[in-house]
Amino acid sequence: METIIQIAYLAASVAFIVAIKLLSSPRTARIGNLIGATGMLVGLLATLLHKDIVRYEWIGIGLAVGTAIGAWLSFTVKMTAMPQMVALLNGFGGAASALVASTEVGRALLNGTAGSLSLFSLTTISLSLLIGAVTFTGSLIAFAKLQELLSGRPLPLPAHHLQSLGLLLASIAGGVAFAWQPEGPGLWVLIGAAFLLGFWITLPIGGADMPVIVAFLNSLSGLAAAATGFVLENYLLIIAGTLVGASGFILTQIMSRAMNRSLWNVLFAAVGSGGPTTAKEGLSVRSTTAEDVALMLSYAKEVVLVPGYGMAVAQAQHAVKKLMDALAEKGVEMRFAIHPVAGRMPGHMNVLLAEADIPYEKLYEMERINPDFPQVDVVLVVGANDVVNPAARKDPQSPLYGMPILDVDKAKTVIVLKRSMNPGFAGVENELFYQQNTYMLFGDAKKSIEALTQALKEL
Repeated sequence: METIIQIAYLAASVAFIVAIKLLSSPRTARIGNLIGATGMLVGLLATLLHKDIVRYEWIGIGLAVGTAIGAWLSFTVKMTAMPQMVALLNGFGGAASALVASTEVGRALLNGTAGSLSLFSLTTISLSLLIGAVTFTGSLIAFAKLQELLSGRPLPLPAHHLQSLGLLLASIAGGVAFAWQPEGPGLWVLIGAAFLLGFWITLPIGGADMPVIVAFLNSLSGLAAAATGFVLENYLLIIAGTLVGASGFILTQIMSRAMNRSLWNVLFAAVGSGGPTTAKEGLSVRSTTAEDVALMLSYAKEVVLVPGYGMAVAQAQHAVKKLMDALAEKGVEMRFAIHPVAGRMPGHMNVLLAEADIPYEKLYEMERINPDFPQVDVVLVVGANDVVNPAARKDPQSPLYGMPILDVDKAKTVIVLKRSMNPGFAGVENELFYQQNTYMLFGDAKKSIEALTQALKEL
């Protein structure tokens, strides 16, 4: 039976690796997701055959409850709420790892065998508790910010970084004390400080940095699972956790580079905490109407649309697809410019546009489309803000300075669809709004795009 279990674990591990490879392309992502889920099913079934499992009542209850909750969430959670859903699932992963590790400690304490645990076991238990607890509470704060239960702006406390450092040192000290004397209070110091550390790390993160922090928490949830795999001597959990941890960290680095910032800067700079900046005195914006924009679009040879979080909030992706079809009927090509950190999680805009059946070939990454903007007739900016702010290139005093942006300001005409003149999550006034080639179309993004489509059909 042990041989069968290990063969099943090997097959599941191969499935995970193949799934990650297939997930790297939108064309193969669906089959990759299915292969990964199948690998997880094989791993779970194999684990249920383990000799240490003698009763299945509570396992069955857990499976039933978890399945019911998962099925309910799959039907009720909207695509616009997917970032906070991902953040919450990261937290649950961290919590599960911490609970399993704490259960192993509790069993050893109850049996009076804690003193016989090896230094390696005590170390891996400490790491699982530390990383799992930080992931859980950090993800709760990320969820609350994305769900707007808390302000999306950074919420640093006085001497915040010193407090975080103190909590980290307290966690490490608790882990060392636990390894030295498992029956002592070190375990509780470790758990308490780690839970608080998760809160303290995530509170200073602003909404503009959420794609990075979501990827980082995803990486931590994998590392927590890997540490728990060492606690249980479960090779599948070690491999799966390592894959998640490594891929999540690579994604975190990609997101950080897209903002031209280090992970350290994202975690501790608290960008946006100084409050929103104001426009320079004497500058004004030019507003326009759906009819005027429709006329501009009808005479254009090419239109580029830049999606942002505002499009997600308005659930305007299907309206965008209808606008693209209406333009195609008039012989106008529409492409989509995707910034790596647009939205509130990695790939957020890609997922929304795919949901509206917009061909992937129409989506262009920043590096591919930036050289084309000077030849583009009209750019529609739908709900994006910080990722199109020219201050990132021009103003050394701006918190965004140095961040690679979509060069929409170089296009012939720019139409910005926004509800108001409020700055983005970074709290920085957008210089794009005041340029001579920029027009503002105020209102709900979905209604504005629907009005554009209708006006186009009437021309």
